[in-house]
Amino acid sequence: MISAGLGLLAAAVVVSPRPTSTPRLSRLHDVVVDVEDPARPTDDPLAVATAFDLLAACLRAGLPMATAAAAVAVSAPAPLSDSLRRGADLLTLGADPAVAWEAAVADPATESLARMARRSARSGSSLAGAMTELAAQRRAEAEDASAAQAERAGVLISGPLGLCFLPAFVCLGIVPVVVGLAGRVLGGGLL
Repeated sequence: MISAGLGLLAAAVVVSPRPTSTPRLSRLHDVVVDVEDPARPTDDPLAVATAFDLLAACLRAGLPMATAAAAVAVSAPAPLSDSLRRGADLLTLGADPAVAWEAAVADPATESLARMARRSARSGSSLAGAMTELAAQRRAEAEDASAAQAERAGVLISGPLGLCFLPAFVCLGIVPVVVGLAGRVLGGGLL
């Protein structure tokens, strides 16, 4: 009796339909489509550095440059995304890396990526380390830019403060001292 029950349970497990991964893939596709939304903010100063870090991680994971560039292009900011897609498409079609990255040299935002990718293809060196260095350089540039903006704000705020406090300092601090000294010095001599 028990063995018959176990046999029916085993048959039910084997025959029962297993969930497929299609719902997960469709949800993943919905997320990827949402990422490609053109209305996403592009004013993040660290977005290019993040894209370079992501490209370095893909290359360290063993992806070919064309596949890594296509994967990163989905979430990269606009000028970098266009250059990555164009380069990935040309590399997939079998173009020489110097030709594939030639169009990216014209854009100042992606010139360093194109230069490093062409040098890596020519010499055979690892591009992942160069992408990590580019990401660190972009982060340093963003840090310098934000520090300059903070210093500029400090200078700009001192103007209105000076306009408000300088007259009060003169009226309440210097004028009474000058009047008091003038009264003592000139008090007996003019009358």
